[in-house]
Amino acid sequence: MVGRIIHSLDCVAEGAGWLAAQEPRFAHALTLVGDLPLRRHADGFTALLDAIVGQQVSVASANAIWARMEAAGLIEMAAVAAASDEDLRAAGLSRQKARYAKALASSGIDFITLRDDVDEAVVARLVAVPGIGRWTAEIYAMFALGRADVFAAGDLALQEGARVLFGLDDRPSEKALRVMAEAWSPWRAVAARILWAYYHVAKSREGIR
Repeated sequence: MVGRIIHSLDCVAEGAGWLAAQEPRFAHALTLVGDLPLRRHADGFTALLDAIVGQQVSVASANAIWARMEAAGLIEMAAVAAASDEDLRAAGLSRQKARYAKALASSGIDFITLRDDVDEAVVARLVAVPGIGRWTAEIYAMFALGRADVFAAGDLALQEGARVLFGLDDRPSEKALRVMAEAWSPWRAVAARILWAYYHVAKSREGIR
């Protein structure tokens, strides 16, 4: 059964209130970061391509590459499928990400039925596509599908935000942060929004697009 879906800022506020009541450090973070963003995007090919573009690069770099791809008309499935590797690389993608984009365009993912899959099934279906790892799949589930209890524990900004907020000696590993986040269910995606916002305040850097 699909769990809670984040549809609006009211949903985000509800989750933030629940987390603040459960964990004083989240309550403290919220006094510093202000209102949390909704971070919802339309689902489908373009949203997943956007997540691939954001893999392992800074927010500024991802924004720049995405702007070039938009200008080149290379953000829709048919256009990417018809494009050559040279076209995609000219728009800013690395050789590897150009290959991933082409693999996604030919994957045959049914984005409509994906909406009705439980969280782990969404992740499993997406990671079967070359170039889509767990981070990319979880980002898609959080932002494009609005899943309230998905948490991208492999995200470096979330790991660093958790280290600072919780006073940890070292940045937690993906496995360790995933274990920490179990206490934040059923609002783990809102906990991620808090940590990204806190990372921005603590480090003066954007952690996510």
